[in-house]
Amino acid sequence: MGVLEKIQQIQEELARTQKNKATEYHIGLLKGKLARYRQQLLEPPPGASSSPGTGFEVSKSGDARVALIGFPSVGKSSFLGKITSTKSEVAQYSFTTLTSVPGVLQYEGAEIQIVDLPGIIKGASEGKGRGRQVVATAKTADLILMVLDATKGTDQRRILERELESVGIRLNKSKPNISFKVKQNGGIKFSSTNPPRYLNEKLCQAILRDYRIHNADILIRDDSCTVEDFIDVINENHRHYIGCIYVYNKIDAVSLEEVDRIAREPNTVVMSCEINLGIQDLVEEIWYRLHMTRLYTKRRGVSPNFNDPMVVRQNSTIEDVCNSIHKDFKSQFKYALVWGSSAKHSPQKCGLGHKVHDQDVVSIVTK
Repeated sequence: MGVLEKIQQIQEELARTQKNKATEYHIGLLKGKLARYRQQLLEPPPGASSSPGTGFEVSKSGDARVALIGFPSVGKSSFLGKITSTKSEVAQYSFTTLTSVPGVLQYEGAEIQIVDLPGIIKGASEGKGRGRQVVATAKTADLILMVLDATKGTDQRRILERELESVGIRLNKSKPNISFKVKQNGGIKFSSTNPPRYLNEKLCQAILRDYRIHNADILIRDDSCTVEDFIDVINENHRHYIGCIYVYNKIDAVSLEEVDRIAREPNTVVMSCEINLGIQDLVEEIWYRLHMTRLYTKRRGVSPNFNDPMVVRQNSTIEDVCNSIHKDFKSQFKYALVWGSSAKHSPQKCGLGHKVHDQDVVSIVTK
């Protein structure tokens, strides 16, 4: 029996098993097996006949990467053409884009790479319609734009979420508050700060046995952690926690009441590429969700250029700034002078560990 058949068998058993207190142990074991088989499907072990999911050849560039994901003919290529100088092929038929098309969005001094991925179909996580290549590229993104058709039902969003969930992409979620450490001996030690509501020692041990882990320390810090959260922690190297904006295109083709209903959903932006409505709002939302920090560098005796900011990630330190400017800056670093909201006084003399804030002015003094 192949991996796909095993996955289908487990899914069928999960569908017909009633969820109650008596079956939660059995369901937990099935979910653990399902996650393991899905991982084998995406990244087969050495010597296996199936090939792993490798992404499209798009080198990562710029200050951040945003991936456009959606079904065919929802307007991904049209949106890319509106906000970048890249012209991806646009047509009224499905599967116009057959490979990934990158473009660069210039905004607030940052260069944001926008990657238009081919439309995916139901079953993409199992390799249908070049699905593995699409989701493998999506894993490298800093933000995912799930482009949806406002004229269609809610099933499209649910299917796409399920496909991404199957390959280890967790949308708008943070890592579970569970400490898990594999050790050489001593068996499995289970502890928690508060009694967990959905996990217990017997279930965790059974799941770990299925993964051939017999010695580990488990600490549950959040009593609301579920079986799925525990499985994600075991497979931490294959899980990607990425922010997602749900973008509903073609709002010019639905009623005002429907637009209002959709726009009120969490993490959602509405637009129409056809009449250029809401595109700038979406660009601003992308910038906000990427959590970028603008800095202005200053040479000694020269005023900073406020028209040409340097862009780094949120919570970056002076050390990160040095590495962004030049790889040798850190070894020659003496101290930094910082003006702005991160400084206690202006200027503040800082070391490498100082965290910078948005629109700070930084002057680095070398030896």
